[in-house]
Amino acid sequence: MGTNSDAAVEGCDEQQKRSEIYTYEAPWHIYAMNWSVRRDKKYRLAIASLLEQYPNRVEIVQLDDSTGDIRSDSNLAFEHPYPPTKTIFIPDKECQKPDLLATSSDFLRIWRIEDNRVDLKSVLNGNKNSDFCGPLTSFDWNEAEPKRIGTSSIDTTCTIWDIEKETVDTQLIAHDKEVYDIAWGGVGVFASVSADGSVRVFDLRDKEHSTIIYESCEPDTPLVRLGWNKQDPRYMATIIMDTCKVVVLDIRFPTLPIVELQRHQNSVNAVAWAPHSACHICTAGDDSQALIWDLSSMGQPVEGGLDPILAYTAGAEIEQLQWSSSQPDWVAIAFSNKLQILRV
Repeated sequence: MGTNSDAAVEGCDEQQKRSEIYTYEAPWHIYAMNWSVRRDKKYRLAIASLLEQYPNRVEIVQLDDSTGDIRSDSNLAFEHPYPPTKTIFIPDKECQKPDLLATSSDFLRIWRIEDNRVDLKSVLNGNKNSDFCGPLTSFDWNEAEPKRIGTSSIDTTCTIWDIEKETVDTQLIAHDKEVYDIAWGGVGVFASVSADGSVRVFDLRDKEHSTIIYESCEPDTPLVRLGWNKQDPRYMATIIMDTCKVVVLDIRFPTLPIVELQRHQNSVNAVAWAPHSACHICTAGDDSQALIWDLSSMGQPVEGGLDPILAYTAGAEIEQLQWSSSQPDWVAIAFSNKLQILRV
């Protein structure tokens, strides 16, 4: 399944190592995708199908970096109700906790990975009054406190779960319209973006209030993705629906973007901050491009706007992008039925 090839990557860095690309072809269209962070599971990813039917699939794949093959373990592939909107491995680098994978669709599900099988550990429904809840658009796993997961829903709410107790910590109406993404910025602080066009920051110590730090210029233009800079939590990035633009915000100076990234030729779908550098970010979109940017000049106007330092062209629209926190020189992208791992 896996192939290893050189690729034409435009880069400004003279020390740029030989680019390596590994490709895996799934038997279906890939949407949700995530890197494992465990030290003992380097080069492991989860990928999930986007099929217009109730049964969908999740596979756990592993790159053998000595051969360049990416292999799926059939024992670790499982059926999933509806297409997962997101999937994340537990943020447990030191391997202190059970090996868990979370997925969101109609509910939040937690799966336990054993050596040769995957078991469903819990199904979490945030609607106390019904067996059904508004579909979950996204979720984020709190790295500082891994018992906490925050989910976002089309029913305007964000829900904070204690997954060890399998109970709701907090549920709040976060926006006026559907909430499309959520991201943690620390132990008790998270932000969300919505169809109402706003980025809002919440502190669990004061649940009654939120801070609106950005609103899209055109009224009610949805914001669809949110990335919070893990190295420097003053910065976050958001994507405006159906535009070529990524807006980078400094939460100390609300309302005005500190920089706008405008080199994509078509709608941007995904954004990922570098896990090891406060000033690097990767964006990807319908122009089949994955672009890496150096934002170290953030805040100083650049004539004509900022250019990316690296560009990679994929074989189709890139829908998903993840930067490996355990292997920070590797980025994974998903387009059509292909998963590609790129050395950057």
